[in-house]
Amino acid sequence: MRKALRWLLALTVFLGTLSTAAGAATAAEPEPTDIKDRLLSIPGMSLLQEKPYPGYRYFVLDYTQPVDHRHPDRGTFQQRITVLHKDTSRPTVFYTSGYNVSTTPSRREPTQIVDGNQVSLEYRFFTPSRPAPADWSTLDIWQAASDQHRVYEALKPLYSANWLATGGSKGGMTATYYERFYPRDMDGVVAYVAPNDVVNKEDSAYDRFFERVGTKECRDRLNAVQREALVRRGPLEKKYAAYAAGNGYTFTTIGSLDKAYEAVVLDYVWGFWQYSLLKDCDTVPADAATATDEEIWNSVDTISGFSAYTDQGLETYTPYYYQAGTQLGAPTIHFPHIERKLIRYGYQPPRNFVPRSIPMRFQPDAMRDVDTWVRHHAHHMLFVYGQNDPWGSERFRLGAGARDAYVFTAPGANHGANVAGLVPEEKSLATARILEWAGASPSTVARAKPLAGYDAKLDVRDTEREPALRP
Repeated sequence: MRKALRWLLALTVFLGTLSTAAGAATAAEPEPTDIKDRLLSIPGMSLLQEKPYPGYRYFVLDYTQPVDHRHPDRGTFQQRITVLHKDTSRPTVFYTSGYNVSTTPSRREPTQIVDGNQVSLEYRFFTPSRPAPADWSTLDIWQAASDQHRVYEALKPLYSANWLATGGSKGGMTATYYERFYPRDMDGVVAYVAPNDVVNKEDSAYDRFFERVGTKECRDRLNAVQREALVRRGPLEKKYAAYAAGNGYTFTTIGSLDKAYEAVVLDYVWGFWQYSLLKDCDTVPADAATATDEEIWNSVDTISGFSAYTDQGLETYTPYYYQAGTQLGAPTIHFPHIERKLIRYGYQPPRNFVPRSIPMRFQPDAMRDVDTWVRHHAHHMLFVYGQNDPWGSERFRLGAGARDAYVFTAPGANHGANVAGLVPEEKSLATARILEWAGASPSTVARAKPLAGYDAKLDVRDTEREPALRP
């Protein structure tokens, strides 16, 4: 026994000596200077593709993350990220949509304003960034914030200048949650059109919104088409059945074609204001009662999308609906312009959009915690909302404890509201704050202008469209 112990001790010392020697050899090697080599020198980082873009280098990467940050020994998964690299001396914008990450080079508004680098992260459980097997209990806002924290810690030694977090809609929520759990990481946060459903069962703010948004003429047009689609449920559901059969669509998750049809129709008015502008009311049938079935179908399909609540349409967004039904909350509104006999289900809960094999339990304290933190501790945070966006009905608000934090509303804007759409005074203030948080010089901050010129390919300003009732 003693011999065995002595042998084991000798082996341990020998291996330690080898490790030390290897470390010394590695230390003697020069540090890589090319940004690709520097990125790939990060443990757990692997390159999937480099795509050329003038003035930048663009990388699509995988990064190894723990499935459970509280228990890192319980397995790992590959999380997709992209890096739009300009210069390691420039500030870096950390972007997430809260959904999948695009692998096409793009630049978010804060990135253009600060003329910086951009790191974009795919939200956990959106494919391909999904653990296998998928333990859905690890899909929560703290775990996702911890994903961001690890990516930041891995990249900060390369990009040592200031960092800003940003995102639109669910991405704006994500940036806010990240700041709540890791307030020392970022130098500032720019959250666009971020819903804040503090009390899931109290949604009267949405009803008040739909009573006054836009003009009465536009509201009446939309309400009439929505109602008419339910009046003509019989013939239009026959058309829906043929449409589903022709495209191979099924309805196992939601339960029936009838439930899916009503869900699409009830999204119609919301979807219009989320993605369209007041001037687009001219595209809505002026007299729903005399419109053809085809006109009613086309209008609803264009705005809501009849594929949205099929199994195939829901599958991509299972992680969102899971989170809506466990932490984020989901809106419920009334339809005073529609007789009760025409509505069979109303706004359906997120549970109806997630396969029953995935267990769900709502945590009412999650959003209360974030809301309380923002009210009392927001620092270097900017929230931008659109005047005509339904999701802004329940929004983040600031309390007495907030410092150098702002909530602005872009007049007439929808879910694509941004700093550029603010009134001039607020636009200048917001731009100046973003520049200062990014570490710009006082003279640059005083000019309050974006540092990079507009690029028609990189600077996509379209609304981040998520079909159906999703932020």
